Amino acid sequence: MKVYDGSTTESLDTTAPERVKVGIAEYQVTADDAVLTTSGLGSCLGVAIHDPDATVAGLVHVMLPSRDEMEGKNEAKFADSGIRELVAEMERSGADRGSMTAKIAGGSDMLDFSQNGSGIGVRNVEVGRRVLSEFDIPLDGEDVGGEHGRSLRFEATTGDLIVKSANRDPITL
Repeated sequence: MKVYDGSTTESLDTTAPERVKVGIAEYQVTADDAVLTTSGLGSCLGVAIHDPDATVAGLVHVMLPSRDEMEGKNEAKFADSGIRELVAEMERSGADRGSMTAKIAGGSDMLDFSQNGSGIGVRNVEVGRRVLSEFDIPLDGEDVGGEHGRSLRFEATTGDLIVKSANRDPITL
C-alpha cells in the first residue's frame, strides 16, 4: 500500500502483510507474507502449520474432534478431517510434508457440560495431536486447555503463532 504523507511529491511505501481472517470451521493457506488470524477459540482448536522451505503456511479453526461422530460436509469443522484437508491444500500450494511443523492452541473447557468422559476441548486436542502424528508433522508448540478463550495471529513468513487471551500477556509459540 502506498501512502502519501503530504510532505513531498513521493509516496511512502508502508507495505504491510495482508491480514486474512479464518472463521470458525474454516481454513486458509498462504504462500506469501500474509498474517492468518482467528478468534473465538474456546473448546475449538486452532492448528497452524508452517513449511519454512516453501514459505507456505496454513491455519484451520476446528470445532469438533471427529467427522465420524457427526454428520457434516464441512471438512474444516472437524479436527481429523480439517487437519487432513489443510495439509492437502498446503501440498497443492507447494509445501512438503517432510518440512512442515505445527503449533496448536485452544481446546479449553470454558462451557463444556460433558457428563461422561473427556470434554470437547480435550478431545479436540487429542485428535489434533494424533492426526499430526499420523502425518509425521512435529508439534513445535502448544497453548491448550484451561478455562479461557483465545485469539490467534499466525505469521506466515516466520511461523510464529501469537496467542492472546484475556487477563494474560500474549505468548508466542
